Amino acid sequence: MSDARPTGPTWNEPGPGLEALSEALDEAATGVRELEPAARRRAEQLRHAVEALHGSGINAIVRRLREDPRGRELLFELADDPVVRLLFSVHGILQPTPVTESLRALEKVRPYLRAHGGDAELVRVDGDTAFLRVSGTCNSRALAGVTLREVVKEALIGGVGSIARVVMLAGDPPPTLIPLGPVRNRDGGWVAVGTAVGLGERPITALHLERADGVKADIVVISLDGQLIAYRDICAHQGLPINVAQLDPATGTLTCPRHGFCYDARSGACLNSPGAQLTQLPLRVDNGQVWIRVDA
Repeated sequence: MSDARPTGPTWNEPGPGLEALSEALDEAATGVRELEPAARRRAEQLRHAVEALHGSGINAIVRRLREDPRGRELLFELADDPVVRLLFSVHGILQPTPVTESLRALEKVRPYLRAHGGDAELVRVDGDTAFLRVSGTCNSRALAGVTLREVVKEALIGGVGSIARVVMLAGDPPPTLIPLGPVRNRDGGWVAVGTAVGLGERPITALHLERADGVKADIVVISLDGQLIAYRDICAHQGLPINVAQLDPATGTLTCPRHGFCYDARSGACLNSPGAQLTQLPLRVDNGQVWIRVDA
């Protein structure tokens, strides 16, 4: 008989991290979508069966742990592990917050909104009410007269069970394109990008910068408790833009809606995947003018 041994880690060995697991899942999901219809249905059946098996076992373990005081403490400790938290979320043990659900609902319609000249920003969720800003309007025939606001309302109310009402706040200017050639430049790559008052009015401002020498940079400026922080507009997970993230002033965190990566808004450190980090850019304020150093 052959000596068949598992190729993965044993129970007392560390397994892959959250980022590696997320990438593997995304790659596998892409592969399944590319299968022929019959093979894709079989693959989906297998996935559902495995998920049902895992879910049943995990829920049984959690129920038993909840029955014991020490078990409940262990559950809280386990939930701090990013991989366990993701697993619990997948199987409905940890329910996403209304903010996270709302961000995910917006992400689903955002490509459609942008294709028709608009965008949406979640400002906050208060009880059963979501407060948003929607920029742009659409007169395209494809929408048959339906405004972007109605598209967003349908996405939120239809996609988030706890949201019953959507309030549209006054719109703000869209992300600014700033050609850095005409504006003031300083030695060492420092460039003026706006006033502290203007950038402080919005929690997150997306800027596309282009220096006179052609060097380009997409950045976000975070306004938190009177402080401005600049980052490259790249999530540390898959390199997607972070400008659609939700800033929580109460906790000082920035959450990307795509895979739930949460960052310390002041330092850029990822809180659920140690080692992951947003790229912070030097920022200074001189006489009310904000300067950011853009390196090549």
